[in-house]
Amino acid sequence: MAKETKPTEKIEREYIIPLRREWNKVARYRRAEKAITAIRKFLVRHMKIRDRDRSKIKIDKYLNEEIWFKGIKNPPAKIKVKAIKEGDIVRVELVDYSEKAKFKKAREEKVVKEGAEKSKKKKKETKPETKEETKLETEEKQKEQEEKKAAVVEAGEKMQKQTAQKMKHEISGKQKEPKHRFRQALQK
Repeated sequence: MAKETKPTEKIEREYIIPLRREWNKVARYRRAEKAITAIRKFLVRHMKIRDRDRSKIKIDKYLNEEIWFKGIKNPPAKIKVKAIKEGDIVRVELVDYSEKAKFKKAREEKVVKEGAEKSKKKKKETKPETKEETKLETEEKQKEQEEKKAAVVEAGEKMQKQTAQKMKHEISGKQKEPKHRFRQALQK
């Protein structure tokens, strides 16, 4: 009888997966897709997923980018991966990152870290500690609202002046009637 893995048990393994044999079987425009399915198929077999369900294998985005890096027609011939099995789910990561992928991963980690710090700061800022701080904040908000109202009034006055100037320059009152042959004939 085979020994079943416990859901809390964590298994880590590194593999070099040959892809060329698999992607040579399909048309050139489907090679990268076939490489991804070959990775899934290989890991289903070697990580002992009993029901052979390929959807239980989660591929890291950097691994996916490495496969697609040279385009759909030129995936790598083999790739070194690290597979981590937790319960029934297997996560697959790239072992040897290219320089570009290393930079990209570091930048993303930095962005996530900065985002977490900013959210912590915002939480601290939204909760004033004393009553004096709340009074100061409400006074500042009132001043800002008053300034906005004053700016709106100024803008309205400016628009009124502009419309008055336009009206002044337009012809008001009677307009000159054009002299036509027929009117000249009637007047005589």
